[in-house]
Amino acid sequence: MADEPRSIRAVYADAEQKRTILENSPYNSPAFQDSLLAALTLYEQCLSIADRISLFSPNESLEDIASVDLQFLALRYRIAELCMRINGQNRKETLHAAQRHYEQYLKLLDNYDILEKSDVNMLEAYRESPDTFSTAQTNDPATKRDIKIRRFKEEKSLKQKLEYLRKNPSVLQNDDDAYRELQLTNLAYCTHQTFASLESIGQELHILSLAPPGPPQDYSQPRPEDARDRGRNSDGFSERLDPQHLSAGMKGPLLDSKGKPLRPFTLLGGGRQEVKDGVFRPGHSLPTMSIDEYLEEERKRGGIIEGGGEKSGIKPEVDEDDYEVSDAATMKAREWDEYVEANPKGSGNTINRG
Repeated sequence: MADEPRSIRAVYADAEQKRTILENSPYNSPAFQDSLLAALTLYEQCLSIADRISLFSPNESLEDIASVDLQFLALRYRIAELCMRINGQNRKETLHAAQRHYEQYLKLLDNYDILEKSDVNMLEAYRESPDTFSTAQTNDPATKRDIKIRRFKEEKSLKQKLEYLRKNPSVLQNDDDAYRELQLTNLAYCTHQTFASLESIGQELHILSLAPPGPPQDYSQPRPEDARDRGRNSDGFSERLDPQHLSAGMKGPLLDSKGKPLRPFTLLGGGRQEVKDGVFRPGHSLPTMSIDEYLEEERKRGGIIEGGGEKSGIKPEVDEDDYEVSDAATMKAREWDEYVEANPKGSGNTINRG
């Protein structure tokens, strides 16, 4: 007997649980990435179920929606919110996906007349110019500042109200009006965040549009399909200088069709194991030997002078009993004194004497 399909409430509860894990996990941890993908999948399943059972209809009004179903109005918002947190190479495509979900979320709320008057005006401003949309809707710095402050206070007030209702579940027990107020307050908060995210998306897309395009590819030479996988082993690892091994900020090919470097890069030896070992290394270079070991290596290479001599800076002691050495030292000192007397200091400097 086939398993019965799960209800939208059961799938939504699992999605919310995964989203809670996201809020308590480090951004780059494996648990975060796993929970992100799992939550996205579950929220998309909720959307599919909602469409299949016709949970929302354009012929209905807000009063026709059961209080327990109001939470499903925010499905598109939840998906957009998670899309914004995806850290992938194709950032522009991810932003456009989030933008579409935000727009459909606002359209759904607008169809049910849930949006406040200020939100309706803001939605109209966004539809007129999504690329340059701003929550301030003005170029005057003082007015823009006042609007930002007002919106910040509105957001803070909504968050405080949500926290109070969630921390006091007794208020909601056996009170459908209080529970409905909680859901509508949550939708108001999501709407507030949606407009801020749409403004942020527009700004980021504008910055990405200013990035220089990558060098054109040369399609004049045929490239067999098997050449793409040359040097790749059975588990997909390759030591080729392919774009998938580059960081997000260094996209594009390293070499042109003639083998000329298009930008600086560093060759790493050691293959796959070195790449794996270097994942968790610190950003700074650690010392590989002690000072004593370094001095010993320099001594072996002849970089340290030992045993006296003129270059060592150590003056040998003269044996007073060795008359030949003593007389030679005395003569050398007398010759130096005579030279200094015959050539006083500065006598060779003829600059600026006219």
